Amino acid sequence: MTGPALVLVLAVAVLFGAGFNMLMERSLIRIVIGFMLLGHGANILLLLAGGAAGSPPLLGAESERPMADPLPQAMVLTAIVITFGVTAFLLALAYRSRLLLGEDEVRDDVEDRRVHAGRRREEAWAGGPDDVPDPLEDNTERESGRAGEGA
Repeated sequence: MTGPALVLVLAVAVLFGAGFNMLMERSLIRIVIGFMLLGHGANILLLLAGGAAGSPPLLGAESERPMADPLPQAMVLTAIVITFGVTAFLLALAYRSRLLLGEDEVRDDVEDRRVHAGRRREEAWAGGPDDVPDPLEDNTERESGRAGEGA
């Protein structure tokens, strides 16, 4: 592998790593930036997959180099357009979220918390009695039952 190709492979790795890291953040703007980094990394990866530069893909033209494959270049152009469209959509969502909520942070989903609490209860049940309360459940019956036991 030659020097410039190795540098581009490292650039793809850094862009993918930074992009996935930013996607895991709670801020919508950081998510958008992470998506853009992933898009740029994918474009460079597609160009690397195309191989070395060749002569223009024109029939009848004489050249000592083999013809370049136009497919990776067409795929990169398509990826650029798709990335631009999705980025514009994500920016519009982030702007709308900022207007409605006053912040750009993604909030916890109540259903996700219930699923997590259910898993914790299943794990506790597998290891012993079910003493793990649901954080979203109204525990007034449990508290009144315990108060009655002690009296």
